Amino acid sequence: MRELTAQDWADAEVVWDYHQLHHELVPCSAALILGGNDLGVASFAAELYHRSLFPVMVMSGGKAPGTEKLFPRGEAEHFREVALGCGVPDEAILLEPNARNTGENFVLSREVFAAAGIRPTSLLLIAMPYMERRAYATCRRQWPEVDPRCASAPVGLREYVERIGSAADVVDMMVGDTERVMRYPDLGFAIAQDVPELALAAYSRLVERGFTSRMLKA
Repeated sequence: MRELTAQDWADAEVVWDYHQLHHELVPCSAALILGGNDLGVASFAAELYHRSLFPVMVMSGGKAPGTEKLFPRGEAEHFREVALGCGVPDEAILLEPNARNTGENFVLSREVFAAAGIRPTSLLLIAMPYMERRAYATCRRQWPEVDPRCASAPVGLREYVERIGSAADVVDMMVGDTERVMRYPDLGFAIAQDVPELALAAYSRLVERGFTSRMLKA
């Protein structure tokens, strides 16, 4: 397992902080739970449901290459099982089991809501902590009619790494998300967002250090 240097940790903290939007949590029409490799997203969504922040949620995510072995029935189904185990009633959970990327999370979940007769005006986006910014930017481009707010489990980077089990994997994912924040607007996938010089410099050093496995292919 690759060890991080002190500089790597410092740069990773900067990038981690950049992806946190710190939105105020207010009641929304519905929630969209974005799949991934972290079941903690589903348990945090259940916590927010029990705090009456939304009445219904869509669990979104299919059998992605990076998670199929971990979640053989698909991300959405495994997330649903966690939420049910946390006391969320079955009728409050809709499934979107086919999304293969973040854009599809929104396009396909919108269809799931519509099929259920739900047309939310505000949407709480619940995702992995380093995915907040990209989720927000994607929603604003793919579903501009809704007012999105982002939420993720309130943990720091080192605590999150302990949960996931590999610091290098988490840093690789953050580097990949940062690249997508910068490149996806030109591809029409997301709205443009500013990247402060401090975050850009930290990202660039991590790329130079080889944390590149989740970057886009040329």
